Amino acid sequence: MKTWSETLEPTDFTATYKIERVLHEERSEFQHILLFENAAMGRVLTLDGVVQTTEKDEFCYHEMIVHVPILAHGKARRVLVLGGGDGGAVEEVFKHQTVVQATLVDIDRTVIELSKRYLRAISGRAFEDPRLDLVIADGCRFVAESDARYDVIIVDSPDPIGPGAALFSSEFYAGCKRCLAPGGVLVTQNGVPFTQMAELRDSMTALAALFADARCYVTHVPSYVGGPMALGWASDNTELWRTPLETLTSRFEKSAIDSRYYSPAVHQASFALPRYIEELIVAR
Repeated sequence: MKTWSETLEPTDFTATYKIERVLHEERSEFQHILLFENAAMGRVLTLDGVVQTTEKDEFCYHEMIVHVPILAHGKARRVLVLGGGDGGAVEEVFKHQTVVQATLVDIDRTVIELSKRYLRAISGRAFEDPRLDLVIADGCRFVAESDARYDVIIVDSPDPIGPGAALFSSEFYAGCKRCLAPGGVLVTQNGVPFTQMAELRDSMTALAALFADARCYVTHVPSYVGGPMALGWASDNTELWRTPLETLTSRFEKSAIDSRYYSPAVHQASFALPRYIEELIVAR
């Protein structure tokens, strides 16, 4: 049986998967794409040698990158997802009835088409939802040029290699800010701090220079090796991150979302950081 090992981290500390069956492999215009089946994790999507999502644990990531900002905001009608070609983030966005439109911007149409074909367990019917505005474009250019304004912006980016590298720049974050409506919030994928210290530190430095409040919260995704994953949080509303538990509970119950990871209590607790992550952010 073939095996595949992730190449994001040094070879002495990585994840290795047994491949039950290769579903698809190709090099698109932008990146190497591999989809395969694994007995433990189900279908697995990798880009440029890095796991992006798996059927087994995608909820640990997508629920937290989506429900935390939308339920904290409380009145999000327009949402922008940058990256996220697997459809998992917009699938969670559309569970919120307050949302009237979600714009999904991804540079690689091939990822989207393959996700429609192979990853329906993750995307559901999100690509057919009439509220979806699908844009095939460079995310950096989109936020620099768009006239639209969004209540919540979710950067569901790959790691800062290949076409995803630009989605960690100060210029990109400034573009995101110009696309936020007043009182809006930006959430970003910022890797596993235990192994990707610079990624989180540099992003927090850039966000702190742009927003009144810049911090991070954590989620635990088994396929992302090295401990909890950090999700960046940036807003000019300095109280949004500490939305009261009673308010979150009321909004969550009214939403009638059937979650597997997210809960209002987990939402609040996710902003309590391990000391090594606190120290990393303070040192920025």
